[in-house]
Amino acid sequence: MLCRQKGGAEVGPNPTDRGKPGTKRHLVTDARGTPLGLTLSGANRHDSRMLAPTLDAVPPIRTGHPGRPRRRPGKLHADKAYDHRRCRQECRTRGIVSRIARRGVERSTHLGRHRWVVERTFAWLSRYRRLTIRYERRSDIHLALTTLAFALVCLGQIRRFC
Repeated sequence: MLCRQKGGAEVGPNPTDRGKPGTKRHLVTDARGTPLGLTLSGANRHDSRMLAPTLDAVPPIRTGHPGRPRRRPGKLHADKAYDHRRCRQECRTRGIVSRIARRGVERSTHLGRHRWVVERTFAWLSRYRRLTIRYERRSDIHLALTTLAFALVCLGQIRRFC
């Protein structure tokens, strides 16, 4: 019998926490912080490698206008981890205007006006204790629980603005 790695492909040694196995959550939100797309990866994967799968995770959105449902956001704000030619090209091929901070040129404080929205959404996620520490060995269960938590965050957004 073959033994599988605990957590599957979405677990990797965390470079900031003494090599403990960990998972990263990659998230696309709208301007209010409502989660639109989510992917999981190992903690040792670079953020820029997960940009395309995260953008592809956004489901179609009905806008109320005739025609095909909108699939992707119109503009993307990202931090310096995504400052690669590959990331800008992936946004361009999807028809997304990219606002990515440049390493060594721009200060991080300018991006803070837009970045805090995503950080706040991650803080909303940390309210669910089951997700702050990953107890599940199977990545599909962890993804399902994370998706459920984001559905509850969306429900809270709907209640707040209606």
